[in-house]
Amino acid sequence: MRESDQRHATLRINESEEAALMELLSFIYSGKLSTTSAPVLLDVLMAADKFEVASCMRHCSQMLRNLPMTTESALLYLELPSNVSMASAVQPLTDAAKNFLANKYRDISKFQDEVMNLPLAGIEAILGSDDLQVASEDAVYDLVLKWARAQYPKVEDRREILASHLWHLIRFPFMTCRKLRKVLSCNDLDHEIASKAVLDALFFKTETPHRQRALASEDSSNNKRFVERAYKYRPVKVVDFELPHPQCIVYLDLKREECANLFPSGRVYSQAFHLGGQGFFLSAHCNMDQQSSFHCFGLFLGMQERNSICFTVDYDFAARAKPAGEFVNKYKGNYMFTGGKAVGYRNLFAIPWTSFMAEDSLYFINGILHLRAELTIKQQP
Repeated sequence: MRESDQRHATLRINESEEAALMELLSFIYSGKLSTTSAPVLLDVLMAADKFEVASCMRHCSQMLRNLPMTTESALLYLELPSNVSMASAVQPLTDAAKNFLANKYRDISKFQDEVMNLPLAGIEAILGSDDLQVASEDAVYDLVLKWARAQYPKVEDRREILASHLWHLIRFPFMTCRKLRKVLSCNDLDHEIASKAVLDALFFKTETPHRQRALASEDSSNNKRFVERAYKYRPVKVVDFELPHPQCIVYLDLKREECANLFPSGRVYSQAFHLGGQGFFLSAHCNMDQQSSFHCFGLFLGMQERNSICFTVDYDFAARAKPAGEFVNKYKGNYMFTGGKAVGYRNLFAIPWTSFMAEDSLYFINGILHLRAELTIKQQP
């Protein structure tokens, strides 16, 4: 409020603002508010912004953060920065609203219909989370396109909103090469932007794990495109060969804590990859060694499709080991696959789980277990 040389000043307000203004005046003189109602606190916050009482705005923001939050109230709080002149005073409240939405919709597969009806600010809050539990980044890409198509029927509007608000929230480096090819041909996306995203993703995939972690660390405060989410299926690197036989080399990295969480009977699956036109996956297990009756680390190769197709695959499992840090072959064989079948070795390292997880374990290099599977089809139908 501006000072005046006049002895008396007249303040004209709308009738709807009276209660909020009285609360604001009470705060100015006492530093306290008598209300704990979220709608009233929001009105007081807006009045405090109108009269530039930043301390009251911060106080209201703090009180609102301490109240139970709903999807509706969180979405309302996300609109505040564009509706007030002192956005910094409400930043903690908008951050809390983003965290609420990210946590509520963490397992996004359980809320597909609800998420499709969220406004843009809600989608941005959810997709900005590192803890989003999705099968893969491919699923995030599909979700973004589905939401954009539902909310923006015109392709011009859709391209604009994707490019300006949602594109940077998709972590392309963790998408499969199969899906990245589809990105290039998607009509909903600006071709130049799509091409750059795919090229950056492919360059990232060629980097060493150490360099990838460095890029993620550098990028964590920016748009997080190199930061891995809590995927239900672990990302893999795949190198494909067509001649002289269909072959692929698959690299799967697991963090020490991921392996520790497998005990006593857990398993973790890789994202799908393709060989000979068929979908495959790797799975790492903590299981019992049938001969020695102790827990151990196992690695398996599975085939996705359940159909009548069958062919023989030569497989060779390897892991990087200290001190040289080079890949050492651990188990090889061949198997005639039919749909839904799997093959592998229950005790890949031929040691108990306790030795595998020990601090002096040969197989964790800078806290990462590096696995490799070389797969070749020698006999096709």
